[in-house]
Amino acid sequence: MCNSACIQFIEKNLSRSETEGKRALEVGSLNVNGSAREAVLPLSPLSYIGVDISAGPGVDEVCDVTGLTGRFGPGSFDLVLSTELIEHVRDWRAAVSNLKSVLKPGGVLLITTRSAGYPYHGYPHDFWRYEDDDMRSIFADMSILALATDPLVPGIFIKAVKPQNYSEKDLSGLELYSVVSGRHQREITGRALAAFKFKRGLRSAASAILPDGLKRLLKRMFASAGEMKGK
Repeated sequence: MCNSACIQFIEKNLSRSETEGKRALEVGSLNVNGSAREAVLPLSPLSYIGVDISAGPGVDEVCDVTGLTGRFGPGSFDLVLSTELIEHVRDWRAAVSNLKSVLKPGGVLLITTRSAGYPYHGYPHDFWRYEDDDMRSIFADMSILALATDPLVPGIFIKAVKPQNYSEKDLSGLELYSVVSGRHQREITGRALAAFKFKRGLRSAASAILPDGLKRLLKRMFASAGEMKGK
């Protein structure tokens, strides 16, 4: 799933020499409004596998991103692409680790994701926002060849190559901005997630039945509660 800017980033930053005769894996391949597949297949990969957590258009195999290494094995692909996925994975470290692991040394990784300011979009969940500094830290164990912001909406794109002497970086201390809490944090607890879902449920119900004046009052109350929590 990706917008036109995601496709253009792939087309601009992926060469035939990096693709032709190579094994490609797309993670999060369900085609809702566009797919990386359309940008990669013209470059003649040896094989192209699209995986997602649900079956549907563009999905060749159902597989969670955190289970990639167990399913395919380390170093199984020359090219790994993931568009608009990692913001939706609660355990983002496991997701990133698997994306790196299934890539061969010398292989290319292309990722697009959302940054702060992009609205909540639960398909089925939405947890994180990534910025330039986050991507530089997360992929400090790889050679970053391109890093760009989405020109259409808040988001960031990266192209990186896995070095021959790859050693995975420890990301346990890194904090990301969470749309669940509205602040930077290392983990999202079950309690915080349950509270977030409860608030969203209340807002949805209020939007359906309450007058506009009361809706605005509740919105201010939720905003104030969030500010108090962040102090």
